[in-house]
Amino acid sequence: MSITFQLVDVFGSGPFTGNPVAVYDGQGLDTETMQQIARWMNLSETTFLLPPTTDEADYRVRIFTLERELPFAGHPTLGTCHAWAERTGSSKDRVIQECEAGLITVERRGGRWAFEAPPLIHTGAVEESSVAEVADFLNIHRSKIVEAEWVDNGPGWLGILLGSAEEVLALEPVSSYPRRMDVGVIGPYPDGHDLAFELRTFFSNHVGAIVEDPVTGSFQASAAEWMIRSGRGHPPYVTAQGTQLGRSGRAYIDHEGDRLWIGGQTETLALGDAPFRR
Repeated sequence: MSITFQLVDVFGSGPFTGNPVAVYDGQGLDTETMQQIARWMNLSETTFLLPPTTDEADYRVRIFTLERELPFAGHPTLGTCHAWAERTGSSKDRVIQECEAGLITVERRGGRWAFEAPPLIHTGAVEESSVAEVADFLNIHRSKIVEAEWVDNGPGWLGILLGSAEEVLALEPVSSYPRRMDVGVIGPYPDGHDLAFELRTFFSNHVGAIVEDPVTGSFQASAAEWMIRSGRGHPPYVTAQGTQLGRSGRAYIDHEGDRLWIGGQTETLALGDAPFRR
């Protein structure tokens, strides 16, 4: 038995500059095997393509981190849609993805795949005790945090706004933490810059270490919703992420009525059939 797979670079500005996702054919694989493969790949997410369970969707996807299955994630959504279109030869400009979070619309916009941001499932102000804890986690003084909000669209993001992109790039958070953390940080570039914001995300892995994600579509979406709602973001605009990891990730934010779109470049950089033995 063999399993078809692709390695897709997502949100890059050239080959090997974004966030990779491994996209496997998931037919015939159980949950335990999917999780095992995701841990072995050691990427932030690995996805598994499956036939849809509804006529409304073009495909179904299951999304795994090293430790758990996610209801939704952004860069795996774009990478999986790209992989599905390549495998099927589809020329559709509008695709419906089925995932645990529901049906997600993905469209070709400006020559890139873009997903329609799902609604936030946890919003609102963060308790002061939690803000102070996150300041310690980020190794900054509490006064550096301009604002904090819950901006969770699935993974659990607690959003932190700093005064500038420079402050975001200077962060040196702790390397481990005694409980789970999912923190996204955003800071603006000066007026007139070709980028609007710099983003960084930090989360706990399966052994408690803190990992920085190269480019995080889910937080790009929830941060964009936050910045637009607060009057700080004025789409269309472009954001950067992954800079401190040697990447040059770029997310393209657009707003159309009440629909928020998060787009990025997608490119297959490896593909093949992996042998598989139970």
